[in-house]
Amino acid sequence: MSVQTIESMAKWVENNITENPSLQNMSSYVGYSPFYCSAKFHEHMGMTYKQFLAQCRLKAATYDLYTTNDKIIDIAFRYGYSSSEAFARAFSQAFQCSPRQYRKTYAVTLGGLSP
Repeated sequence: MSVQTIESMAKWVENNITENPSLQNMSSYVGYSPFYCSAKFHEHMGMTYKQFLAQCRLKAATYDLYTTNDKIIDIAFRYGYSSSEAFARAFSQAFQCSPRQYRKTYAVTLGGLSP
């Protein structure tokens, strides 16, 4: 499997993050077995597919917290979290603050969020 294919898999996940992308769907997209994709993805990216997916979800959610006034629960559901609590736990673990604190900090720093 080429580096281009692996990068294509990563880009596909990022582009489909609101669709709850699965390893099965990603492997179908590139035409390899899920097991082979998983092994090669981990080898090249240095993290598992599941870890990469979690990272992409948090990255996208962070962007939404920064650029929208959407409710935190809506952002959590948009990116595949089962509840706002599950989202808050994952977010706090990654960023050492709650989604609400993150939004408040950037709202103050940037002079407010766009409507």
